[in-house]
Amino acid sequence: MSTKKIFVTGGTGFIGSYLIRHLVNRGYTDIRALKRKNSPMALVSDIADKVEWIEGDLLDLPALGEAMAGVHQVYHSAAIVSFIESDKLRMRKINQEGTANIVNIALDEGVEKLVHVSSIAALGRSRNSTVIDEQTKWQDGNWNSPYGISKHLAEMEVWRGIAEGLNAAIVNPSNVLGSGFWQGKLSSGNIFYKIWKGLPFYPRGATGFVDVRDVVRFTVQLMESDISSQRYILNGENLSFQTLFTEIANVLEVKPPAIKVTPFIRETAWRVAWLASKISGKPAFITKQTARSSSRSFQYDNTRSLGVFDFSYTPISQTIRETGTQFLECAKNGFEPAVLDF
Repeated sequence: MSTKKIFVTGGTGFIGSYLIRHLVNRGYTDIRALKRKNSPMALVSDIADKVEWIEGDLLDLPALGEAMAGVHQVYHSAAIVSFIESDKLRMRKINQEGTANIVNIALDEGVEKLVHVSSIAALGRSRNSTVIDEQTKWQDGNWNSPYGISKHLAEMEVWRGIAEGLNAAIVNPSNVLGSGFWQGKLSSGNIFYKIWKGLPFYPRGATGFVDVRDVVRFTVQLMESDISSQRYILNGENLSFQTLFTEIANVLEVKPPAIKVTPFIRETAWRVAWLASKISGKPAFITKQTARSSSRSFQYDNTRSLGVFDFSYTPISQTIRETGTQFLECAKNGFEPAVLDF
């Protein structure tokens, strides 16, 4: 049992909900979390009574100040994720300015440590670099999405805080897989749902994938360690989208996507999706950014994360199997959200 007073942002979201669950399992009893008024509680409903919830958001300084008063450790996992062009300014404001607020209050409160949950989208990359590690330098360019730019700028706020005396570290998860919400547009569960419904296409690119439970295990180990002023790529395996989609389809016992997305299909698809969203008023399933990014191939080097603790990654095939099995159970009851066991 730990007497540390913990503060978590994004606690009702995908990574944040698993993080809180893991902290509860490890015996933390003084957990405080920030939530928006209408945040869905489905992923934490069974442990909600073990957390002190404070309503507010990252731009609500009075609520943040109240939430962070007297805390020892801060896990900052809240962020807006969007690949819609019209969300660019809002996303940058919340992700960058919200992180600046967290950092400033942490400095004022003298918190013991902050761990910032970033993303591989915040890492440097270029057309000429296909293998990325923690030392890869950020380069401006049109291969960086507005989301990636906002997360990079958020990281800069954390590094600024470190320069001002804040004890902090950063994790950069790759594409996080696991059970959660099945039908949210940007949830990893939506990949299972789309393939189960009969997705015919697969992107031609490749990227990194990691089990959500590995992300939170490492993040808590990092917090509990003496390590500061470091960042770690959290990546279980580098896979092509074709391999990932095929493995998911096999677990769900449906036909795998068989049509490779060519440049013509890709450019046509996002335009059709954009037009359909304008007519229906619903967000597009695929955007210009997601279509083009899924055609690129990057590999993420997890060597540093494997060398710092007694830590290993869950095979992605196991993550797919456990998530797919849970998905099929949830399909029988209206796709109620679910979480994987630790």
